[in-house]
Amino acid sequence: MNALLIDAFEFCRLKEQRNGEFQVGALPRLAEESVDRSGSVAWSLQGGSNLHGHPQMILSVSGKVRLLCQRCLTPLDFAIESGAVLVLAPDEGSADEIDALLSDEEVEVIVGSHAFDIQQLVEDEALLTIPLSPKHDACEGQQMPDATAEVVKESPFAVLRNLKK
Repeated sequence: MNALLIDAFEFCRLKEQRNGEFQVGALPRLAEESVDRSGSVAWSLQGGSNLHGHPQMILSVSGKVRLLCQRCLTPLDFAIESGAVLVLAPDEGSADEIDALLSDEEVEVIVGSHAFDIQQLVEDEALLTIPLSPKHDACEGQQMPDATAEVVKESPFAVLRNLKK
């Protein structure tokens, strides 16, 4: 069996842990969002169960990708730092019930599988961290407005007075 395909329920029951690293080029949807295929994404996945006895996985993802700045259209190094608590449900109906029971915004309820793809899970989490419109804090070569420079604005009444003359 592929090391990246797991039985999610068995993984949680046995409280297994896996970790690894993917190159951006190995994650097709993330590579498509990137300027180039450089960079990597490190991940860690821990199985277990929550207080209610539901199987749960704790995922953490970190790494760097190069995105295109939407302001200056040059590459931007973006740091991925994310984590998720994923509670597993056997089917969609159960997922909705568990989600309503937990009512916790920090926990995501997903449908588990006996052939669960870790690579896809990691790629999904990395994609969720990427901003819709990535931008540098301050783009090189562009003048940012100088907040200290005061613009002296003439009073509208002074302009009218000058018109009368």
